[in-house]
Amino acid sequence: MDIATLHAFTTIADTRSFSEAALRLHLTQPAISKRIALLESSLNCQLFDRIGRQIALTEAGQALLPRAKRILLELEDMRRELSNLSGEVSGVLKIGTSHHIGLHRLPPVLKNFSRLYPDVTLDIQFIDSEMAFDRVMHGELELGIVTLPPEPHPTLHTRTVWHDPLAFMVSVEHPLASHKKVELQDLANYPAILPSMATFTRRIVEKLFQEKELKIDVAISTNYLETIKMMTSIGLGWTVLPATMLDADVVRLPIRKVQLNRALGVVFHPGHSLSNAAKAILDLLV
Repeated sequence: MDIATLHAFTTIADTRSFSEAALRLHLTQPAISKRIALLESSLNCQLFDRIGRQIALTEAGQALLPRAKRILLELEDMRRELSNLSGEVSGVLKIGTSHHIGLHRLPPVLKNFSRLYPDVTLDIQFIDSEMAFDRVMHGELELGIVTLPPEPHPTLHTRTVWHDPLAFMVSVEHPLASHKKVELQDLANYPAILPSMATFTRRIVEKLFQEKELKIDVAISTNYLETIKMMTSIGLGWTVLPATMLDADVVRLPIRKVQLNRALGVVFHPGHSLSNAAKAILDLLV
């Protein structure tokens, strides 16, 4: 059993595909199949059930997976600590961020970082904020630059970088667009376009309506804020988006006595060593 073999095993387990795992690890499919065959031989048990094109972990595979990930995480942590001793800011920095933050907030930070630290290779994954939290939790990412949850996370550390006021919006042709005052009850009578219930932004909106004992009629749900903005602008429903997205295509609704905000920032695991590259980008962000 060696590190490369464990990487192959965990990647296949995560992707449920030998071919996808081979692509991620830059190997041929026969090469990755050989690694798993050697691992199964050394452990004297089968790790995957192969039924046609479907791959599933056996009971033995399920028992090995968390241990294998823990071993790889410890080795990665050790590598970072030893690398940090040199004082150099180099290597690969794995970051997860949302499409919205990557488009509207991060470009100047990344431009400055790349200029200051040209020896760092940025590995940026554009994913939902909630998924970034999960991957930071499991050591698959060093940092998440994301929407922060309304409540503190029990394990991960967060730092607010940007305060992001939210606004209720409709198209210029929506029946509520010309109203001088709008109540939440009025919105409950029209369809909404919002992110999924799994998102922190949706939870903020849902909490507000629940406090008033109102239900939201969500006609369309997508986690891409630019798509929500487009569908709102053509009159398919009302929405709540960052106020920075207001333009001539949408109208801000004056909801009485309601101010919604979300925090954007950085999440990292306090139990994992941060590389010098991660520390450097943190210094630029906060």
